[in-house]
Amino acid sequence: MSLTEAEYAYLRSELGETDRTDLEGRYLRLGSLQAVAVEVLRERRAALVSDPLAVTVQGVATVNNAENVRAIERQIASLEDNAVVEGTYVTPASLWRRRTR
Repeated sequence: MSLTEAEYAYLRSELGETDRTDLEGRYLRLGSLQAVAVEVLRERRAALVSDPLAVTVQGVATVNNAENVRAIERQIASLEDNAVVEGTYVTPASLWRRRTR
């Protein structure tokens, strides 16, 4: 059960560019596109939280990842809310152009 192009496109839209073979392995193990997306996002959040959220070099630069963590948490919550509703995501809908006369 490998990812179709449409399913891979959906995951890329949620996660950005990600290794397809990694996503396919997760999909085989988890069985749901939302579960794959949530797992990847949780790993990204864990990686951000494991390092200091804010780093300041006096007079040079300040890097603060707190807002990135909050954004990932909002995205995870959104995916989990959608997963509660059965059948929220089955397959992407194909769009066809109507023929013109």
